Amino acid sequence: MKYIIDLIEDVREQIGNHEEYVLTAGLLKEDVNDSTKLIYAGEALLNLAILNDEKKQLEFKIDASDQKVTIGALIPSLLILDMDAMMYGLKMDVNEQYQELEIVGFGKNDEQKRYILFIKI
Repeated sequence: MKYIIDLIEDVREQIGNHEEYVLTAGLLKEDVNDSTKLIYAGEALLNLAILNDEKKQLEFKIDASDQKVTIGALIPSLLILDMDAMMYGLKMDVNEQYQELEIVGFGKNDEQKRYILFIKI
């Protein structure tokens, strides 16, 4: 499981907190021939990022709206959190079937200015 502190650190190291990067969900699926391997199955723009104090997690959502979550909008609000909140887990809701999926890794696409949060189904 990844935490808010991991996200902040990786964004700083990988893309230098560049505000224009848009967050996307990167879908990974198990290889049917080798369960130890994951296959990249596409990505989708993230539309919302909500800090849920009750569940102690930062929730990303895909809701098919035109909204986009950018690094410039997300990171400043995370940097002011206290240390307890920095340890909130990162989760993602893709659709009705796939809710509260754990974020398993991070990536970037410099050409398209995208920062990717990987989930595994």
